[in-house]
Amino acid sequence: MDLSYPPEAEEFRAELRTWLAANIPASWTVPGFWATVGEDEAFDLRRDWERRKALAGFAGIDWPVEYGGRGGTPAMRAIHDSELVRAHAPRSVNSLGLVFLAPTVMAVGTPRQKAEIIGPMLRNEVIWCQGFSEPGAGSDLAALRTHGVLDGDEYVVNGQKVWTTFAGRGDRIFTMVRTEPGSSRHRGLSLLLIDMDAPGVEVRPIRQMSGVSEFGEVFFTDVRVPAPQCLGGIGNGWATAMLLLSFERGAAGISQYTAYRQAYDEIVRVARALGRDGDPVLRQELARRRVELECLHYQAMHVLTEVERGHDLGAASSVTKLQWSQAYQGLFETFDELLGAEVALLRPTADLDLTALRQESFWTRSVTIWGGSSQVQRTIVAERVLGLPRSSSTTARTARRSKRSAR
Repeated sequence: MDLSYPPEAEEFRAELRTWLAANIPASWTVPGFWATVGEDEAFDLRRDWERRKALAGFAGIDWPVEYGGRGGTPAMRAIHDSELVRAHAPRSVNSLGLVFLAPTVMAVGTPRQKAEIIGPMLRNEVIWCQGFSEPGAGSDLAALRTHGVLDGDEYVVNGQKVWTTFAGRGDRIFTMVRTEPGSSRHRGLSLLLIDMDAPGVEVRPIRQMSGVSEFGEVFFTDVRVPAPQCLGGIGNGWATAMLLLSFERGAAGISQYTAYRQAYDEIVRVARALGRDGDPVLRQELARRRVELECLHYQAMHVLTEVERGHDLGAASSVTKLQWSQAYQGLFETFDELLGAEVALLRPTADLDLTALRQESFWTRSVTIWGGSSQVQRTIVAERVLGLPRSSSTTARTARRSKRSAR
């Protein structure tokens, strides 16, 4: 494991820090600022910020230059993500497109798709959302039922997606659709690219307990999608989706560690303000959380080292997802214990405005579910990383599914 960055990466860090210091308004760095801004205004501010950042050359850090990127290294990308967190820059509104879709288009897209998708996405001119989860197909993506029937040179799509991030803000959606009638499981799937303002597309916001509506349900009713608006080839959706999801983790743990350390420091500040910093039980709990975060940091540096060496993480990336989600959720469980029942109240506590921390606490309840639940990740690590035998119950379920498929 290499715990240092090469000179060119550190030069990039200095350049980026200078630009961030000159372009992030001081008001944005005040704790809780984004919780005081309306959803519409916050989205517009974040979208414009990311556009300006891209025009300044600080987007697509590790993308090839021919796609509008900087042609940088994974280390530079890790520094970029971490420095944004350190500077309290706003979260991306186009992360699903930038992290997942763009590198997939670069790998398997047609020349036309590369020309039409990558540039506008980088400049935030087109916001993308992802349509994978369905009411009956959350962790089991292969069980999806949204289907498309070929009619001339178009697919007529019907079905429903749920938990779609920025569904109400997205301009387009990349979504999994069953395009082969009678197919099941991993066969007969395609990844279609659909305009969110196309006739027959309906979005219904889902209000979360934090009060925001970042998610939504998406309904497709006889939506006509041109056949060329398929990424990776008709019927090759499963392989395309697995390629797309493989871009998720990488060295993301570097910026996650930076963000969680900021949250940790803020929680310690709250403990002191409430006079709880002398509580030996709480102090021990906070020490444990700090150790978990430092372990996450070293794991992230290990992953970055592997990525820099060109190694494919494969199933081992599940270790990263499991580690950061558990550490993040655990940190805010300690915050919940610190506040007790008052954690659920969106009002000042002892003259402290904890709105942002409370909302983050609500959010962390979901991180061990989305992106592959902790149970799924443990199974992947056990079987594909450690080589442990499958449990008898898993084997029995697989056998039953095989029999049903054969009928």
